[in-house]
Amino acid sequence: MKQRRVFQMIRNMKLQNKLMAGYLLACIIPLLIVSVVIFQRSTAGLENSSEDFANLYTSQIRTSLNEFVKEYDTVTKSVLVENELIYKIGDDRKRSMDELVSQKVAIQRLLMRVTLLKPEINTVMLISRDNSVYQYTTATNTVDENALLSQQWYKRIRSTDDTFFITGLHDRSYYDDKGKGAIVTVGRVLFSSDGAYSGMLLIDLDPFTLLQLDNAFVLARDKYGMRVILSNRQGEIVYHSDAASGRLSWTQVLESGAEYLKGDTSNDRITLLGNTQSGKLFIKTEIPRDRLLLEINKIKGVTVIVILTSCLIITLISLGLSYTITKPIKALRRSMKQAETGQYLPIEKEQANDEIGSLVHSYNKMIVTIRTLIEDVYIAEIKHRKAKFLALQNQINPHMLYNTLESIRMKALMKDDEETASMIKILARMFRLVLGKEGRHHSVKHELEYTANFLQLQNIRFNNMFRLDIRIPEEMLSCSIIPLVFQPIVENSINHGFQDYSQTMNIEIVGVWTDEGEILIRIRDGGAGMSLDKYEELRALLEMVESDKYKLEKMDEQVGKGLGLKNIAERIKLHYGDQYYLTILPGFENGTTVEILIPKT
Repeated sequence: MKQRRVFQMIRNMKLQNKLMAGYLLACIIPLLIVSVVIFQRSTAGLENSSEDFANLYTSQIRTSLNEFVKEYDTVTKSVLVENELIYKIGDDRKRSMDELVSQKVAIQRLLMRVTLLKPEINTVMLISRDNSVYQYTTATNTVDENALLSQQWYKRIRSTDDTFFITGLHDRSYYDDKGKGAIVTVGRVLFSSDGAYSGMLLIDLDPFTLLQLDNAFVLARDKYGMRVILSNRQGEIVYHSDAASGRLSWTQVLESGAEYLKGDTSNDRITLLGNTQSGKLFIKTEIPRDRLLLEINKIKGVTVIVILTSCLIITLISLGLSYTITKPIKALRRSMKQAETGQYLPIEKEQANDEIGSLVHSYNKMIVTIRTLIEDVYIAEIKHRKAKFLALQNQINPHMLYNTLESIRMKALMKDDEETASMIKILARMFRLVLGKEGRHHSVKHELEYTANFLQLQNIRFNNMFRLDIRIPEEMLSCSIIPLVFQPIVENSINHGFQDYSQTMNIEIVGVWTDEGEILIRIRDGGAGMSLDKYEELRALLEMVESDKYKLEKMDEQVGKGLGLKNIAERIKLHYGDQYYLTILPGFENGTTVEILIPKT
């Protein structure tokens, strides 16, 4: 049912709307499909490119860390050159003061030499087998030996099996200034030539020194919001890019280090894993999907703008094309509507040389031909109608005149008195009212006077057996009406309704205004009425008025038939139009009522 309704709605659409909708659908649907495909390919390509860049970024980090591990492995091994010195610092043998001073100076030189190997090294410490701490620093802050030995990370290192190690991030609480921030310690366990434990070399480094990336990689990392986390074998965070870039504090990283190493189960990030060749450090690279979506949304925004702009352009083009096609059709339709109302006007605008233009050209020829034919027929029709109207009027005057003269003649034969003179006087007034009215104003008042004079003659003839009651508004009396409408109806009432000479017959003429301001007149009589068969016969006769109003009837067909209601009904239709009428209202026992509707003029 809904499909049928939609189909019906589409079928009833205007041609311009159909053309425009069809053109829009033909253009916009492929555009949307292509745009969606391009958008999906672009987003997939962006995600793949991001992963490729992350792989490249991780590869560079791996290369940089391999270099870092290799360099610091070499740096820490450099102290093994002084193997004898290293063995002595763990010797339990007592030494003289000069030997201790000389040993301390040698260790300081060794540590200073290590510090000079890399510019980022600020503090180097050597812890002997007996937990004696020797340090060399280029900074102003020194290490509190007791605080250092009590650090948890240091205790974990003592139990490790690795010769070369990199600790996780830890605080700087064992420095004199107890400053904020975090550091990473790179070190090596020292052994004597016979394999005995001699001590430990520790190098404190700023976490920033672990990754040395060029500026292009840093900008790309910040653009995509990538995060790099380095950890050691013990699962401790060694480096966090968000802390290095200032998004997080090192304190936050230290407090929540384990959380950053957990796997992402929410699928909010693209995660890539790697490790250095030596396996000392593990690399975790993360790309937030929301940052990728931000770039994807930019693509989406551009795609939507392109689609909307294209739709607007396509709409304007389709509107112009559909208007070009439907404009002459609309002009043709307007001209046809005018032709329906009787205005046969050709379309005078210049038309294109296409099929529609050829159709309009043919239509103009047809309209001119029809107008020429109608003008000839119209003139003939006017003459026909005028002859019909005059013929109808000519039927009426002799009919009434013959009856009146016959009444006067009969009275004159019976007696010679003033009644005859009175009747002649009344008849003269009637002639003055009805004759010579063509081209002049004939009002309801004149029609009532004529009818009253006629009834006065009938009262002389029938000894005052008729009483006329007129109830017409004052304003209605001056309105125009065609002649001889009321009197023939009153005459019919007398001829067909008056049968009983024992009582007076009442005749009423009542006029009212309709809601549309038109004149409605009812003529009622108190006569004998009519049978149902007669009523239906008269109604059928009046219904034929519409088709017979333009027919000229032969004069001899009307001879002897008298003036009928059809005559008056035809004249009303001819003079006022088809919406006005004369009709008989039902009522079979209490007289007859005739209703007339004419315009107010």
